[in-house]
Amino acid sequence: MRNDYSKKSPEKEVAGKQMHDLMRRLYPICRSITGNGLRETLRILKEIIPLEIREVSTGTSVFDWTIPKEWNVKDAYVKNTGGEKVIDFKKSSLHVLNYSLPVHEKMPLSQLKEHLFTIPEHPDWIPYRTSYFKERWGFCLSQNQFSAMTDGEYEVFIDSTFTDGSLSYGEFYVQGECQDEVLFSTHVCHPSMCNDNLSGVVLCTFLARYLSEVKPYYSYRFLFIPGTIGSITWLSQNESTVGRIKHGLVVACVGDAGKPTYKKSRHGTSIIDRAVLQMLRHSGKEFDVKDFSPYGYDERQYCSPGFDLPVGSLTRTPHGCFPQYHTSADNLEFVLPANLGESFGYYTKVVDILENNRTYISTNQKCEPQLGRRGLYNQLGGRPDAEIAEMALLWVLNFSDGNNSLLDIAERSAMPFEKIHEAALLLEHYGLLREKHL
Repeated sequence: MRNDYSKKSPEKEVAGKQMHDLMRRLYPICRSITGNGLRETLRILKEIIPLEIREVSTGTSVFDWTIPKEWNVKDAYVKNTGGEKVIDFKKSSLHVLNYSLPVHEKMPLSQLKEHLFTIPEHPDWIPYRTSYFKERWGFCLSQNQFSAMTDGEYEVFIDSTFTDGSLSYGEFYVQGECQDEVLFSTHVCHPSMCNDNLSGVVLCTFLARYLSEVKPYYSYRFLFIPGTIGSITWLSQNESTVGRIKHGLVVACVGDAGKPTYKKSRHGTSIIDRAVLQMLRHSGKEFDVKDFSPYGYDERQYCSPGFDLPVGSLTRTPHGCFPQYHTSADNLEFVLPANLGESFGYYTKVVDILENNRTYISTNQKCEPQLGRRGLYNQLGGRPDAEIAEMALLWVLNFSDGNNSLLDIAERSAMPFEKIHEAALLLEHYGLLREKHL
């Protein structure tokens, strides 16, 4: 018998404000795929959920990859001849090319230009650039800052270190009634950008807290990992147990005002695909659906052929499809509490479908039972949706033959899952259904 998964999810408005408050605290931190900024972020999340912080040493082989040296940066700037800092890392962590080599030199602007990155079409924005696997140094700045630089000598300083350290990631596990798992994975390596991907980080944190307070049927695993290398590392370290993952979502870009977008798992017909599509079709919102492709976030690692896990990705505007992507304009004003709250609602509804997707057998298989004499119509009387609720009863009765789940029935009837589930509970209460135990 499944647990009674009945705790009401938090109000979207409250959840949105709490997530945005946490985002504001995390925003200034300089994060990368390794280093102290990543650890600091995980320690802050640990104040909200009992996160396990794991370390994997530099040089460790993870399939075809190797854990790189740990990178940390203390300070960085470019000074003009008057000693003025024309680029200052302490004003924005995006100013330094992520994983930049250390440097302390004086050079003319003609030489320095080779190490500067701007976005000419958005002259006020600072780009986000990385150099994880190529040794170089550089600075990112707005086009306006660059245009204000005059010929002359500049002092260039980046106080960064590369050491034999470790790659850090966070893991939180909610034990359910069964060992089958639902995976939520989010990348936590980006510095000072909100939609990509502090929005995913804060949503996963509060979804994890919510699920830890209920009694779920499934077990839930939350991963807070550096992008690409993090999921590869986790998979390599947990290869013997990944078969427990029956459903999964990669969480990113969930804080902008764009319509929800779902990227399917590799097979495209997994239960998680169907559950998300069922939620979206009845959300009352426009949405978009994309087939799986081997490009994007960590879903491409979970869906690699050697694992082929049923993992999709539910975002709002996808990566690379909003102008603010990987720039300083992806800030606290771009991501709003209301958008975070709405996305939180999407995710809790998907969880509701997974948790409540049961299979029933009608106890009255020969013809339709008489509902009136059992008082079922009285239960529906006065409801504004009485006609819909009645149709839901009839659909559930007709298709509860032990072969159709509630999600099957919701799809066949084109009705919202919650109406089908509500009908099933009512029929079960009146002895007209019994749950099929697999």
